[in-house]
Amino acid sequence: MLTILKKEITSYLSSLVAYVTIGVFLLVLGLFLWVFPASSVIDYGYASLDSLFSTAPYLFMFLIPAITMRSLAEERKEGTFELLATRPLTDWQIVLGKYFACIVLVFFALVPTLVYYYSVYVLGNPQGNIDTGGVIGSYIGLFLLGAAFCAIGLFTSSVSKNQVIAFTIAVFLCFFFYSGFDSLSQLLSLQNLTLENLGITLHYQSVSRGVLDTRDLAYFVVLAGLFICLTLLVLLKQRQKSLNDKTLLGILSALVLITIISDFTFTRFDFTREKRYTISPVSRDILNNLKKPIRVTVYLQGDNFPGGMKRLQRATRDMLSDLQAYSHDELQFNFLDLLSAIKKLPDAEQKAAYDSLQARGIIGQPYSVKTDNGVTQMLIFPEALVQYEGREIAVNLFQTRIGLSDDEVYNNSIQNLEYAFSSAIKKITSGGKPIVAFTEGHHELTDLQLNDAMKSLSDGYTIGRINLKTVPFDVLTKVKLLVIPKPDTAFTESEKFKIDQYVMRGGRVLWVIDQVSAELDSLRGHGGEQMAFAKQLELDDQLFVYGVRINYDLIADISCAQIPVSTGNMGGQPQIQLLPWLYYPIFMPLSKHPVMKNLDGIRSEFASTIDTLGVKNVKKTILLSSSPFNKKLNAPHILSLQALEQEPKPKDFQSTPKTVAVLLEGQFPSDFRNRALPEGLKENIPILLQSKPTKMIVISDGDIFKNQVGADGSPYPLGYDHYMRQNFGNKNLLLNIADYMTDDSGLITLRTKEVKLRLLDRARIRTEKLYWQVLNNVLPLAFLLTFAIFQHYIRKRKYAH
Repeated sequence: MLTILKKEITSYLSSLVAYVTIGVFLLVLGLFLWVFPASSVIDYGYASLDSLFSTAPYLFMFLIPAITMRSLAEERKEGTFELLATRPLTDWQIVLGKYFACIVLVFFALVPTLVYYYSVYVLGNPQGNIDTGGVIGSYIGLFLLGAAFCAIGLFTSSVSKNQVIAFTIAVFLCFFFYSGFDSLSQLLSLQNLTLENLGITLHYQSVSRGVLDTRDLAYFVVLAGLFICLTLLVLLKQRQKSLNDKTLLGILSALVLITIISDFTFTRFDFTREKRYTISPVSRDILNNLKKPIRVTVYLQGDNFPGGMKRLQRATRDMLSDLQAYSHDELQFNFLDLLSAIKKLPDAEQKAAYDSLQARGIIGQPYSVKTDNGVTQMLIFPEALVQYEGREIAVNLFQTRIGLSDDEVYNNSIQNLEYAFSSAIKKITSGGKPIVAFTEGHHELTDLQLNDAMKSLSDGYTIGRINLKTVPFDVLTKVKLLVIPKPDTAFTESEKFKIDQYVMRGGRVLWVIDQVSAELDSLRGHGGEQMAFAKQLELDDQLFVYGVRINYDLIADISCAQIPVSTGNMGGQPQIQLLPWLYYPIFMPLSKHPVMKNLDGIRSEFASTIDTLGVKNVKKTILLSSSPFNKKLNAPHILSLQALEQEPKPKDFQSTPKTVAVLLEGQFPSDFRNRALPEGLKENIPILLQSKPTKMIVISDGDIFKNQVGADGSPYPLGYDHYMRQNFGNKNLLLNIADYMTDDSGLITLRTKEVKLRLLDRARIRTEKLYWQVLNNVLPLAFLLTFAIFQHYIRKRKYAH
C-alpha cells in the first residue's frame, strides 16, 4: 500500500495540472477570505477563521474531484490497472493506497492556508488574540470533510474511464451529500424524516466550530468507508471477480456496528480555549428529561447583517445544535426570516401580523448599521419562540447594556444563550409552576403598578397575592418566593411570626422596602416641597436578626434618572424640560453574582442605604451599590424641586458607594427565639428556632419593581422610563431573582459563563488593509510555486543521474 501511495503522490505532483488546480483553489479561497466584503476576515472584524471553514467546503467540491478523477479512471483507460493487479498487491491495498494518496494531496493543499492563521494572529487585538485550539479543531473538521470527499471522488473515478465524467459525477455527489439532504428535509412531505442527519452539513458544521463529537466522527468514518467499499465492489465487478470477500463483509459489519454504537453513546471534545461549546450538566439534565418534542423558531435571520449580528446568529445556531445533541432528537429548531415573510403579505395584513407577534413577545427593533455610505436603519427580530404542547415562551437573544460597545453587547448576548434557552425550556416543560406570591394588606404596590412584574413572571410561575393576616400558614408554606413590595403600614407581630416561621421552613423572601416616605407626586402637589420622614413598618428587629438593617435615610446620586419639569411658558404653553433628579439613582450592576450578570442599569426612586451585620451561618453578597458620587441624607429631610436649579458639584458628592441590595444565604436564627408567641395568633404553628438552608434578598427601594402608568391608566413595561424613553434592567433583575430564589439546580449560574471577546486591530487594518490582502493572496501561491520548482529540480537531478 505504501508503494502505491508514494507512486500516486509522485505522479500527481509531477504534473502541471496538480499545481494549477491547487493554485486556483488557493487563489479563489484567498479572494473570498481577504478581498470580497461579504466573506472577508478583515470586514468581519473578529479574530477567527470562520470564513475559511464555511467557504472551503464549496471549493473542496471542485478541488477534490479534480485530484481524484485520474486515480482509477486513468489507470483503466490506459490499461495499466491490469498490470498493477499482477503485482503482489491486494485490491484493498491498491484502493487504500490511492485513497490515502488523495488525502495527503488535500492536506498539501491546506498547508499554505496556515498563512491565514498567522495573519489573524498578528492582526489580533491584542496580538495573538485567536483561539488556537478552536482553529485546530476546525482544521480537523475540514480534514474529515476532505477525507469523505476523497472517498466519493475515488468511487466516481472507478465507475468511468473518462476523467471528465468522473469529475462531473464527483462534483454532483459531493454537493448532494453536503447540501442535498438539507434541501430535501425542507420539503413539507419530508420534514418529519430528519433527512438532514444523512447529509454532511449538519456534521461538518458541528466539527468546524472546534468541537469533535464522536457521532460526527463516526459519520465521516462510515461515509468514507462506505464509498471505499463501493469502489472495491465496482473494481471486483469490472474484473469479474467473486464478491465473496470476508474482509469486505467484515468492514461493512464494522461500519454498521460503529453507526449503532454512536447512536446510543457519544462523547465530545471541545478544543476551544474557553470550552464555550461544552454544555453544562444542568442543561444536559433538562434536555435529557424531555419527554415530548419541543420546537424553537429563531427569528434572527436575514441578509446584510453586520459582523457582530452574524456572529450572534451563528452562535445561536451552534447553541441550539449543542442542546439538540443531548435531547434525544426531541429538540428541533429552525431559522425564519420574519421580515421577508411579513413583506410578502398584503399591506392591510402586515400591521395585524406585527401586532400578533408583539403580543407573543416578538418585538422588532430598529438597528443602525454602519456602511461605507453612512448609517443605514434596518429592522431586526432578535428573539426566538420556544413552543411545547400548545404553550410558548419568547426568548430575547440580544442583551443590550448601557455604556457597552456593540462588540461587548454581542459578546454578552452570546454568553447568555445557554442560560436563556435552558431556562425557557425548563419553564415551559416543567409540570407544576413554582408559586410566587406578592403580599397585600399594608398598602403595598397595586396590581396596576405591579402589572408587568406579574405578567413577566407568569410565563414560568404561578402568580398571586396573599394577605398575611388571613392566609393559612400551610398555604403560605407552599409559596416558593414571597415578595413584600413596598409596604406602607406596620406589620403586626402575628404577621411577622408567619414570615419568620416561613423562613425557618426554607421559604425565600424578597424584601422590597422603603424606609422613608417620599413621593414625587406628593412633592409636586405641595408647592414643590415635602418632608421625607421615616416609616414605621416594625420590621427593623426582624431584619436585624437576619443580618441586615435598612437605614432611615435617602441617597442622592449624581448617576440618576431625569424627570420632566416645567421651566416656564412660551405662547401660553408650558415649556417642559428633562432634568436630573438626584433622588432617582441609577445603579450599575457591577457585582459578579449571576443574578446581576450583564444587566443594564437599574432605575430606582428614593432609595436608602443598607448595613449588613454579622450573623452566624449567614453569607452576605452585595448585589447593588450607588456610584462613588453620592450623598446620604438622614430623615427627616425636606425635599425641594428647587434643587433642580442647582447643578451638583461632583466634589461635594464624592463618597464610598452605598449598599442598596444584598443577598443573604444560609441558616437564619428565628426572630422569636427567647420570645413569647404573639398574641392573637389563631393557628397552632410549631415554632422553629433555626431555619433550613434558605436565602433572601433585601432591596432598599420599594419602587424598583413598579412599572410606570400612563395618563390613560395603561401600564408601561417594567424598567421603561417613558419620560426618558429608555429601558433599564429592572425587569431582567426581577426575572433573575425569581430564577435564583426558586431554583436549586444552579441553572442561573450559567449566566456567569464567559466567552472571550476576540477582535482584530481595526486601526491597524485601516492602515495596512491592502498589505494583508496582497500577502494572503500572494504568499500561499508563492509557497506552492517554490515547492513546484524545488520538486521539479529534485526530480530532474534524480533522473539525470
